[in-house]
Amino acid sequence: MSFSNTDTGDKPADPYKEQNKNETSLKEKVQDLVAFMEKCKFAMMTTRIGSSGLLVSRCMALAAKEGGGIDLLFHTNTESGKTDDLKSDPKINIAFLNSSGEWASVSGEATITTDRETIRKHYSPALKAWVGDLGDGKHDGGPEDPRIGMIAVKAMTATYAITNQSFLSRSLEVTKGMVTGNAPNVNMLRELTEEELAECESPTIFLFKGCQDPGCGITPYKFYPIQLPSHFLAI
Repeated sequence: MSFSNTDTGDKPADPYKEQNKNETSLKEKVQDLVAFMEKCKFAMMTTRIGSSGLLVSRCMALAAKEGGGIDLLFHTNTESGKTDDLKSDPKINIAFLNSSGEWASVSGEATITTDRETIRKHYSPALKAWVGDLGDGKHDGGPEDPRIGMIAVKAMTATYAITNQSFLSRSLEVTKGMVTGNAPNVNMLRELTEEELAECESPTIFLFKGCQDPGCGITPYKFYPIQLPSHFLAI
């Protein structure tokens, strides 16, 4: 099902998207997305409220990354509203935005983990400030506090827009567009499909077109998506 309010014939109905759509290698698309998320650190996590079906967003800080950097981990208080939301509907969106207007949207499914080994691995002492010490010897804000869990987001699709232009160059492009009626070329607009993200999590990506078969006689390069360390607080 789609929505349309007019017919533009053979003209693009969305000139901005056509002008800024940027096709590049899968490796570059993933690397640039991971680097952008790492720089932003903070994101808006959108879940669906089970009782009403309405959407709610919360600001979260990235705690860690897995799956080549595209699967995201966030700390959480297991007794918070977002864990209730995810129990009824695991579908989730994570959105990043910086002050230059660059953005990324990652959609997928979330799981809540209370595995102590995982929590110890990514634990930050700053978590104690957010969950507090209840003074009962159990709920002390430490790595063994059962309230401290993690939300693991399995990325299924991603869309993002970044730029390699200066603010002045982008402003000139927008001004030119206002005068000429032509959409400005100000961003590199990219999409990652579910199939592409699944391929990224494989240990090897074949970089030679037409050489998906290891027996083709060409030794494939191995592509290991970058893993950037990150331990940022998010409740």
